[in-house]
Amino acid sequence: MTFQQGVSGNPHGNRHRTRHLLNQEFMQALLLHFRQHGKKAIEKVARNQPGVYLKILALLVPREMKLEHSGGVKAMSDEEIEQAIEAIQTMLAARAGEEAKVIEGTAEPAALPAPNGPSPEAALEATLEPTKRRTG
Repeated sequence: MTFQQGVSGNPHGNRHRTRHLLNQEFMQALLLHFRQHGKKAIEKVARNQPGVYLKILALLVPREMKLEHSGGVKAMSDEEIEQAIEAIQTMLAARAGEEAKVIEGTAEPAALPAPNGPSPEAALEATLEPTKRRTG
């Protein structure tokens, strides 16, 4: 069997080689275009279509990334819990813009109104009024 010059015996060619060449040339062209216009294009998409921009970012995150919930507080040692509480207090203090302040106090029991006494609303207002202290 003889073949014409420049024509192989496989009329479909080597699909894998063809695909490889196409991918390689496409990626090269894409890289050249990105080097010239990429930063401007990214900025334009982020400004005009933030949803599309975020979708592209999400597509760049590997799918294999899995987050697993561990045993939580029950699996933590006392020392780890104390460190976590400290970290949370530090974050809350930073968020408030000042160091966290602990307010200490005691609860005082309030007397319930007599059955025929003032209305519940009036009794509640009386318990909420600030107490006056004598200074001397």
